[in-house]
Amino acid sequence: MTLFLAAVLAVLLVGVYRLLVSPQRAATWAAGHFVATDHGLPPREALDPRRPGPPPETYLRVERQAVVDAAQEGDWRTAARYVGDAGEDWDERWRRLALLQQVAEEDDVWLDAWRTAAPDDCDAATLHASLLVHRAWAIRGSGYAHEVMTSDMERFKMLLPAAIEEARKAALLDPANPGPWVVMITAARGAQYRPAAFRPLWDGLVARAPYHYEGHWQALQYWCAKWFGSDRRMLRFARRAVRKAPPGSPLAGIYLHALDELAEKSSLGAVPVTPLSRNTLKRVAASFDQVAPDDERLPLLRHLLAHYMLRSMLYEGALEQFRLIGPWCGAPPWRKDGNAVAAFDSARGTAARLSRARPAPAPRTHGIVR
Repeated sequence: MTLFLAAVLAVLLVGVYRLLVSPQRAATWAAGHFVATDHGLPPREALDPRRPGPPPETYLRVERQAVVDAAQEGDWRTAARYVGDAGEDWDERWRRLALLQQVAEEDDVWLDAWRTAAPDDCDAATLHASLLVHRAWAIRGSGYAHEVMTSDMERFKMLLPAAIEEARKAALLDPANPGPWVVMITAARGAQYRPAAFRPLWDGLVARAPYHYEGHWQALQYWCAKWFGSDRRMLRFARRAVRKAPPGSPLAGIYLHALDELAEKSSLGAVPVTPLSRNTLKRVAASFDQVAPDDERLPLLRHLLAHYMLRSMLYEGALEQFRLIGPWCGAPPWRKDGNAVAAFDSARGTAARLSRARPAPAPRTHGIVR
């Protein structure tokens, strides 16, 4: 064996040890010796598995419940004002439509009344089109195509073109509103749009809202390998979202969803650990530092970031995310094995053990912690 080959083998062995053996030994240590407060983290007994982050502020919960109650009682005007009050904050406008869609899925009589009374209202038309898309996906289910009953697949394929047509009509009612374009992008993969047909829809969205979070998430699904893209295309799309995310937007989190897609494909839940992927995770973390702490999308994204930083041997960065997360551990990375508290605490302990950061003697109270 030449000296060069010996050196390469040594590097590979060190890499395997750091990637597989070190975290296992650290997790074993954490089970018996980890003291969270020594590292600026809440103690295990304070961990809360019910949520990924703190509940919304009281005034927001009261406002949302009032809108839901009004719609359930047939009052569409309150719903219309609620959406309209978001103005041109397109992400917030979409979030409000998503809340109303949940109500309409149970009973859409009030939505029909809204559309009848205001046939030129883009929000009502968009909500109706989005509801058609979600009803189609509910019929199809989340399984692979060969797992879906033929009758359900036929109904699915019949509903989606109608939903897209409704979204196109909605887009004519308010040319500046990106909502109808999000609906079309959501429906496109189920409607079997090839890339040449999908790209004009994407161009239509980003011309109106270049940083729309939900629109990017739906496009990521289109470009993943199980639909009309590949791992390479999906990652390229996700890295572009990281690069263009403006200050204050959580758009860089799209990259974490791309890693979720890769992990889902792997029997071991593995994701690539390369200089590029590690640098991208660092950029995501830096981007999140500029997002408002009360952004309700941020807690879940920090959980994903901590999870993938840990897997990428970015232990100091992972530990910092755990400090920012605080006591909340009700998030997908930790719930998979049924005991979110144990999985979360083990991950925190592993990050603390393998991190070279000096212990922080008191728990943080900033960031998303309440």
